[in-house]
Amino acid sequence: MQDWPDHEAVLVAFLTADLAGPVVTTETDNDLQDHLPLVQVRRAGGGDDGFRLDRALVDVDVYAASRADASALARQIRTALLSRLRGSVQPTAVVGLVATVSAPAWRPYENTGLRRVGATYEIYLHPVS
Repeated sequence: MQDWPDHEAVLVAFLTADLAGPVVTTETDNDLQDHLPLVQVRRAGGGDDGFRLDRALVDVDVYAASRADASALARQIRTALLSRLRGSVQPTAVVGLVATVSAPAWRPYENTGLRRVGATYEIYLHPVS
């Protein structure tokens, strides 16, 4: 059996190149407010076919100084995932279906100095070879 593609690594690399600006990461630091805008990608679950196809549910949270900025970047990410990631071949994975499970929406965050907008996507990957 082959190794499963790392959804988080694939998305971090794709969004970093596609957005050309915001920090894209899997983790946030205590000084998050100093690195805005920031995009956090986290696998939230999913499943597989036991052979090659890995189906992940992925949360994508956008942190920005204002709700409008966070919302605009979240919508830009949604377009990138649905139009440019779907059907693409990335260095470690072939991307199949990309679907929106929960569209970008404001999500509360304990730090009132920034705003968070998040979405959840279903993404199917399989290894390149």
